[in-house]
Amino acid sequence: MLSTGIVESFFLIFAGAAVLATVALYTRQPLLVAYIAIGCLLGPYGLALVADPDLLSEIAEIGIIFLLFLVGLDLPPAKMKNMAGEGLLTALVSMAVFFGVGFGLMLAFDFTIGEAIVTGIAVTFSSTIIGIKLLPTTVLHHRHIGEIVISLLLIQDLVAILVLVFLASTADSASATLQSLGVAMLALPVIAVGAVFGVRFVLLPLIAKFDAFHEFIFLLALGWCLGVASIANYAGLSFEIGAFIAGVSLATSPISQYIAESLRPLRDFFLVLFFFSVGAGLNVVLLLEVFLPTLLLALALIAIKPGTFALLLKWQGEESKTSWEVGYRLGQASEFSLLVSYVAAGAAILSVEAAHVIQGATVMTLLISSYIVVFRYPSPIALSAELRRD
Repeated sequence: MLSTGIVESFFLIFAGAAVLATVALYTRQPLLVAYIAIGCLLGPYGLALVADPDLLSEIAEIGIIFLLFLVGLDLPPAKMKNMAGEGLLTALVSMAVFFGVGFGLMLAFDFTIGEAIVTGIAVTFSSTIIGIKLLPTTVLHHRHIGEIVISLLLIQDLVAILVLVFLASTADSASATLQSLGVAMLALPVIAVGAVFGVRFVLLPLIAKFDAFHEFIFLLALGWCLGVASIANYAGLSFEIGAFIAGVSLATSPISQYIAESLRPLRDFFLVLFFFSVGAGLNVVLLLEVFLPTLLLALALIAIKPGTFALLLKWQGEESKTSWEVGYRLGQASEFSLLVSYVAAGAAILSVEAAHVIQGATVMTLLISSYIVVFRYPSPIALSAELRRD
């Protein structure tokens, strides 16, 4: 096994990702698939060129931190209030259906009840990255389809955050689970309120005074994200939950969209690292051993998700064409599915085999769903000229 330092590792990761991303774009695939593939190729179960487990773990955690910070920045409280009604009912009922699919299939293959529950929860979410990336800008901002897709994704994101809070609280021994959960539930509102006051009385005055110095705002946002994340970790939550709280607290400020846009390149940088670490953690030999449940779970989700969304939306008065388009755009598992499996496996709630089922099925649904959307609906990477929109 070759030993590589962090500079060499970054070179291999990003140079390899650039090559595979080019192939992905030519084949109309989402780029995150290329990032996962380069992880499989270079990681400890592939060529073992980037095989340091500590480095891979830290890479994954930093990627998650910035992903959740950006998710929080897109979730101001006012937006959360507008997600009730049709979007809330559709999201919750559909998630119950998808939970039943994942739970039942895992039990059928003799996984434990705990593993079946975690799998059921993991596959309830649809991909925010795929859903938004494959929406043309005009649809995203000016059409009803975009409004439905975004509201459903936001509700799912909120549920995913609650799941991650619970999983983070169970990272201790089983006997300490209730105590850890109680501490986490107490710390969560305290940190959230403190973050809101910190933004109002510290960050916003500083931003107003030095708003001409864009690099200062960039550094302030990074410091805020990592500072609140560290406080949450010390309080018994996790870095990831603290980053989300930091993002939501900043989302209330008028400069939140500027901060979100300025941090997106950094977010994308760390997302490459996160999805690389996911791929590096996939043991192809073990994945082949659980290939049947993985394949059946992926096919079940691809078959059931679009129709479930479509039926619920039509039942609530949406046009059939709109309902089916929303269903197909949300017809995959999510990056949050990967997050849940990653955190649950780290907390020893999920076996390595069950984690591979979730991760393998998620990657399959991302591939298949992307092809369906690219061939049937307007998107920035559509194959035909009449469907290509940006």
